Amino acid sequence: MAIGESQGGGESEPSKEVEAKFGWRYTLAKVTNDTTARWGLYVVAFVLFVSLYTLIDSNLSRLTFGMISDFTFAEAIPIFDHPERIPPPGEGETHVPPAFHADGSMAHPLGTDADGRDYFTRIVYGAQVSVSVGIVSTLIGFVGGTVIGSVAGFYGGKVDDILMRAVETVYAIPPLILIIVFTVFVSGGSPDITYAILGVGITFIPVFARIIRSEVLSIREMDYIEAARASGVKNRNIILRHVIPNSFAPVLVYATLQIGVTILIVAGLSFLGYGAQPPTPDWGEMLNVSHGYMHSNVWLSVWPGIAILITIMGFNLFGDGLQDALDPRLKN
Repeated sequence: MAIGESQGGGESEPSKEVEAKFGWRYTLAKVTNDTTARWGLYVVAFVLFVSLYTLIDSNLSRLTFGMISDFTFAEAIPIFDHPERIPPPGEGETHVPPAFHADGSMAHPLGTDADGRDYFTRIVYGAQVSVSVGIVSTLIGFVGGTVIGSVAGFYGGKVDDILMRAVETVYAIPPLILIIVFTVFVSGGSPDITYAILGVGITFIPVFARIIRSEVLSIREMDYIEAARASGVKNRNIILRHVIPNSFAPVLVYATLQIGVTILIVAGLSFLGYGAQPPTPDWGEMLNVSHGYMHSNVWLSVWPGIAILITIMGFNLFGDGLQDALDPRLKN
């Protein structure tokens, strides 16, 4: 009877073990159990929440901007003020120091900029621009690289040679130079954040393509792929239903880590004048404007720098935890 119980238990335990070590529940549990990754997840969740809130509030503000003359409530709670609003002459105080400064005021917790706009408001609304840019640019590279890498790795031969030579040509050009040239060329000499997003996304395609191709080269030799071919399944369906989903994990991890890199790159472009343009509240653009006031008001450079640092650190910590959770070598 003991043997029967052992055999009976042995039949169900493997399936439970496999179920416990794979799937989104296991991944989430693995990430939340790691202290470093958990803090990264908290930062990412908070930044995404702030970005979503400012996206909704910013749209509402644009609908009502110029129609409401009473800004008393907005002045009492600066976060509800529109970040692009420049106070009328005599209303705003320029270069008000932060609240903890001797001459500071809680009406402006982080002080004001040269135009008298509340800096806390612009930092908060800057999260919308920076995070949106990071996600969209990474998504462009992710989708483009996944399609090219999957097709090249699955078909091989001349298709692989043509696609990967084109990818390697783009990869050989220094990313920053390629982005600036693309931005200036497409925009016709009028740089904008939209062109910067497209430029950054295109430069990421080769990296994603190389990662997904290396995974597909091993997956296409698996027995279930051969079985699908023998059953008459079209190559397109095999790629979409079997190849891409089973090579998704390393690309997803890299995409999460790349969001932080993208935020830093676009902030650098805005600092150089090729990204967001005034009065858009972008952290990189704020650094660009504030560098002229380093001696008179250094806090104008400190706050957007801290915001960029915390956001990138959050995405990197979360990406590291996700990598540990999705790495099959660590599933002990």
